[in-house]
Amino acid sequence: MRLLLIVLALLTAITQYPLWWGKGGWLRAQELQGKVASQQEVNEALLARNNALQAEVHDLKSGTAAIEERARAELGMIKEGEIYVQILAPHERGPAVKTPEIPERSGN
Repeated sequence: MRLLLIVLALLTAITQYPLWWGKGGWLRAQELQGKVASQQEVNEALLARNNALQAEVHDLKSGTAAIEERARAELGMIKEGEIYVQILAPHERGPAVKTPEIPERSGN
């Protein structure tokens, strides 16, 4: 009887091992659930970025205001008649850009 109890306990342990620590066991399922959750967060962030880019593309295609804003911000362009003023913080140095000189035209 005692031998039968030991054999049954051993067989129970052998069958329980794959359920808890095996390839498709409980610990592996928990690990995969964590990976799924983190991937869903990444997907949500990428979806938000894609939506923002899609809105920007729509703005660029539909109107000139977005194009003008981008030209002003990225290229430093100004409208005719405007004066560009750049205010620097006390610890910042001025830009190292030199304005090109316009050569004088010899007459016609």
